[in-house]
Amino acid sequence: MIEVRELTKTFGKIRAVDRLSFTVEPGRVTGFLGPNGAGKSTTMRLLLGLERPTHGQALIDGRPYRESAQPLRRVGALLDAAYVHRGRPAYHHLLWLARTNGIPAARVKEVLGMVGLDEVARRRCRTFSLGMLQRLGIAAALLGDPPVLLLDEPVNGLDPEGVLWLRTLLKGFAAEGRTVLVSSHLMSEMALTADHLVVIGRGRLLADVGTAEFVERSQATSLEEAFLRVTAEATEYRALGEGER
Repeated sequence: MIEVRELTKTFGKIRAVDRLSFTVEPGRVTGFLGPNGAGKSTTMRLLLGLERPTHGQALIDGRPYRESAQPLRRVGALLDAAYVHRGRPAYHHLLWLARTNGIPAARVKEVLGMVGLDEVARRRCRTFSLGMLQRLGIAAALLGDPPVLLLDEPVNGLDPEGVLWLRTLLKGFAAEGRTVLVSSHLMSEMALTADHLVVIGRGRLLADVGTAEFVERSQATSLEEAFLRVTAEATEYRALGEGER
């Protein structure tokens, strides 16, 4: 379980996360939605101990993530697929992660097969496309067979087959009773993938509700329409419409 309790994070005069509270339950895919600048990535970084909160708590199974001795066995995370050593082959990138977390080397080959990179495992990461890097990042998240998955925009760069594969993977992961939190700006994909939604704007909670109920409450015909209505007053960066120029 993921718990966010009165979480606040400020950077100078900017309050990126503002007294945010929600819980991510196991057994379902929870979509983490919000406009650009809403605080989604900052919240995920706080959950992973990459930032320290100004106030409040970000907990995984009741404890801060930074207390984990073998973190990959506890949480699988993908925040930035490009954050790899470009000169290192994909296999050795994963092997290095496995060894630092007490994970058998055999698991490296297993996850490379799961994400469809087994045939290019010896290629250096600098030769990978964005979609291939995304698959490698997902492989790293799966490496420790963790009970919790935390993914930030994981479908970026994936082709239609890859998007379907990831959707199936996340649903299967949740069906096993594990916890899944995934952020995305692709409302059409979230409508197909997420059972539950946590929606934030300007660092504050706007909705914490089932996907179907979120659309129904907004009297919308699609998740995209419902999202736009709920976040209309919380959008930091908005392009001018035709009549506003």
